[in-house]
Amino acid sequence: MEQLYARDVYGKTLIELGKKDSRVVVGDADLSSSTRTSLFAREFPERFFNFGIAEQNMMATAAGLASCGKIVFVSTFAMFASARALGQVRNTVCYNNLNVKIVATHAGITVGEDGSSHQALEDVNFLRAIPNMHIVVPADAPQAREAVIAAYQTEGPFYIRLGRSKVTTIENKNKFILGKGDILEEGKDIAIIACGLLVNEALVAGELLKKKGISATVANIHTIKPIDVEMIIMLAKKHKNILVCEEHQVTGGLFSAVAEVTSRNCPVKVERIGMEDKFGQSGSPAQLLEFYGFNADSIAKKAESIVRQ
Repeated sequence: MEQLYARDVYGKTLIELGKKDSRVVVGDADLSSSTRTSLFAREFPERFFNFGIAEQNMMATAAGLASCGKIVFVSTFAMFASARALGQVRNTVCYNNLNVKIVATHAGITVGEDGSSHQALEDVNFLRAIPNMHIVVPADAPQAREAVIAAYQTEGPFYIRLGRSKVTTIENKNKFILGKGDILEEGKDIAIIACGLLVNEALVAGELLKKKGISATVANIHTIKPIDVEMIIMLAKKHKNILVCEEHQVTGGLFSAVAEVTSRNCPVKVERIGMEDKFGQSGSPAQLLEFYGFNADSIAKKAESIVRQ
């Protein structure tokens, strides 16, 4: 299956939007080559702003531009967009419910060799608690394009979380609908819910489980906020066990969101694969996925142990 950089698709989608709507402006914090906003900068230099290593200033200026009717996309690495600029995101962007779309790249453990200082594993946790914020973690590059277009079409603040590495394109997914998950495989023994690049790992895990006689439902919950309450309740009613997989701390991310829904509506056992209150370390993406138990083999082993309990 094809592998693509989601950030490449993001940069090209910005150009599409820029050509159709002069209100679209883009900012970056000295990382436009890495985030691919450089593509927009070359096409529309008068609508691109490089703020240097000043993420707080970027977010505050984005809020000002949005208050004047612009549709503002701002990008940097996920660690800096969430942690370094959190005060401005909360108090200037979200408090005023402004049309600022934060598309952060280099999220998660698969930043790889850059190590723990650049591996944003808490970003969804930080931003999910802020009112008015939408949060999307696309499963692949085509879905990243759909998420960016949905953000453009939808009023209010967005956080779209992209990685650094190429991701496998998922073929059997439905059209992207903000706030609605996708059932990619139907099963009866366990439901595996994932987001981001772990969606493909969950699909591969599902194939491994079939060889052991275990039937798994695999769901892509790409929108973390607003979460698809209806789908999660449906999965909880159909399965005795749910396994949530995310490239993020287990606190405050997709696992927490799913557990909140099930505990209030349909209590069921919810297990998790994610970072267990640790920092990351340097290594290749494949090494780190294996080491921390995020790859398909680890997901399959965990799911099997849950089913056979």
